[in-house]
Amino acid sequence: MPRHNCLQQLLGIICSVFDAYSAVLFLPAAKDEYALAASFSLGDNLISGASVGQGKGLVGWIIRNNKPLLVNNFDREGGCLGYYNQEGESKIKAFMGHPLGQGDGALCLDSKKTYSFTTKDQKILDQFSRLVESLCSDFTSVQCSQEEHALYTGLQALHALQSRYPRWSQYIDRFVATIAEYTSFSHCFLAARDENGSSYFLEGWNQPLFAAESEHHQQFNIKSGLIGWVFKHQSIVSSGSAAEPMSAPVFGRDVQAPDFSSVICLPLVVNKITRGVLVLADEEVKPVSDQLRTFLEMASGQLGLLLENLYLKSRIHRQQVQAEKSEQKPGS
Repeated sequence: MPRHNCLQQLLGIICSVFDAYSAVLFLPAAKDEYALAASFSLGDNLISGASVGQGKGLVGWIIRNNKPLLVNNFDREGGCLGYYNQEGESKIKAFMGHPLGQGDGALCLDSKKTYSFTTKDQKILDQFSRLVESLCSDFTSVQCSQEEHALYTGLQALHALQSRYPRWSQYIDRFVATIAEYTSFSHCFLAARDENGSSYFLEGWNQPLFAAESEHHQQFNIKSGLIGWVFKHQSIVSSGSAAEPMSAPVFGRDVQAPDFSSVICLPLVVNKITRGVLVLADEEVKPVSDQLRTFLEMASGQLGLLLENLYLKSRIHRQQVQAEKSEQKPGS
């Protein structure tokens, strides 16, 4: 059963046990923000997609202070709860809530009748909150396990590409397409350093980045944007979230590119020089789990080894050509 349906059914049971009007569950959504993850109500005045900040209203107070709260004679101005419309909240007379862990959210009940809840009810709600914590933890573990399996399959697919596509152009096209498929990022491409190190160009994009095809073949300033920063500092960049939006454009402010909300840049270092940057980008905010980060580090490491082998082969070839030219000189 999907997590939302399971939690909604549990809140219905909790609501019945306490003879409450509504039961709501708030879980972390972004930095210091908590969203209404599941609810059950005898009415239809709950705000779909409601969210509260730490310390804001009664729910926010519970989360910030990590303490339960019981208000049996609710007589305050509207806006104290944050999950009802004005009409709905004006009818609420009692409230009880309990925190989930340390900053993990809150489980709350309310009633249209004063003095509906007791201190004994608070102790029972504590047990229910522990059950909700356990369920949320189990769901997270299952999701992580499913993600790990999918990403492991992705690594197997990447490993098989080199034998199937011996030509570099074909290989890199399939490589970035596979990365995009298994990570659900809309764009993936390789930024490759030119011979002089003064600029970089694009290789193997999974879908167009610019309106005109010719724009994909231009030289980009290696000192601009997030990509330029990664070329210089040889460090992974993961930018863009609901709490921390993108701080810099991907290519630089003078390049007309899609308005990305999430970007991951991974340096490909060969012979102590950043030869390329593997870039994933999306116009929507994408969460980056530990499993995804590990997958991308392994994938970029695989691509980096291939680049290093190509670099060494090219270097050996140049040395052989120079040696042959030296042997052909008169008097040698």
